[in-house]
Amino acid sequence: MYPDFPLQHFILEKDSEGIHFGGYVKDELVCVVSLFINNKEAQFRKLATKETHQKNGYGTKMINHLLEYSKKNNVTKFWCNARENKASFYHKFGLKETNKTYVNSGINFVIMELNFLTKQ
Repeated sequence: MYPDFPLQHFILEKDSEGIHFGGYVKDELVCVVSLFINNKEAQFRKLATKETHQKNGYGTKMINHLLEYSKKNNVTKFWCNARENKASFYHKFGLKETNKTYVNSGINFVIMELNFLTKQ
């Protein structure tokens, strides 16, 4: 996601409260994401696929897994902080942009969400 940043940049204060998933090809970790469930809302963060393995569907498989996991755990809202230039990737899962945006490390983000109660 940010290949020029040190590992410490990615460690968040509440990481111990999340569920962390990894996707492997043989013995190589190629995709990661963290899921945080709080009050029936699931936020996923830090979705990243190793550059050499991008465009092979690993991110899609990971998001689909998170959606299934969230539904099984009675989540009603699924959301993320998406890089604006990647918003179209999340559209295929039903996530919609909100009017909430911000800039972090020089990158524009938009909050995207999917409400399971209204999606049929």
